[in-house]
Amino acid sequence: MARAVLTLALVAALAGCATPPARPTATPLPSAIPATSAAVTVEAVPTPVFYTYTVVRTYPHDPEAFTQGLVYADGVLYESTGLYGRSSLRRVALETGAVLQRRDLSAEHFGEGLALFDGRLIQLTWQNNLGFVYDAQTFDLLRTWTYPTEGWGLTHDGTHLIMSDGSATLRFLDPRSFAVLRELPVTDGGQPVVRLNELEYVNGEVFANVWQTDWVARIDPRTGHVRGWIDLSGLLTPEERQVADVLNGIAYDAQGDRLFVTGKLWPKLFEITLKPKP
Repeated sequence: MARAVLTLALVAALAGCATPPARPTATPLPSAIPATSAAVTVEAVPTPVFYTYTVVRTYPHDPEAFTQGLVYADGVLYESTGLYGRSSLRRVALETGAVLQRRDLSAEHFGEGLALFDGRLIQLTWQNNLGFVYDAQTFDLLRTWTYPTEGWGLTHDGTHLIMSDGSATLRFLDPRSFAVLRELPVTDGGQPVVRLNELEYVNGEVFANVWQTDWVARIDPRTGHVRGWIDLSGLLTPEERQVADVLNGIAYDAQGDRLFVTGKLWPKLFEITLKPKP
């Protein structure tokens, strides 16, 4: 969800536009490098590659689902939906969009990001500072956990959970204790990228939807540098956009190398492939 004050020009330039954000003309370097007996390597800030997409296939999606988190595994989708009094955890048939299994959250909880790790579904809430851990088969609640920030997006890299809170920082968590092991500032050209929302780990990168935009950042999880920007504008028709909310929902089928995207209250889910912008 959103913070009340949005201060950074980078994301403001991204919002609702189909043109790349402005970038600095020079690579910022430290003002002083400490003298050591060994050579010090300063890593250059990468210039992101801009991508567009091709739609491979379109699937039905529940237009009443306020999509906050999306996961693909074993032929089905797992989805976390938001809004007070309407939040849920779902197992969804990819081909038909039918809800196969559902657990509703209590009215005071606003569902957010979702990850599937080691047979457990881990779901965030927005401003409740509370996470839920479920058995992935039965949806039985196994435990809860707390965190000091808002909860926005969640994914994992096979070892750590990766969490966003709407700021420019990703947090890497122990998947058992949920302790924060590392904080990673995300930047493009030296500038923080805020409103990082729904997350997905794809082939060694963190894909992050930037809230209220049609852009997805491809983030290096080691450095926090944005390697690429994906422009997903134009997926819905103008008529569909009238009744739908913003882009939000990224899922990846690692075995089939398939990428899926959707949005809040969207009637469709899209399988896409990426290609560099000309």
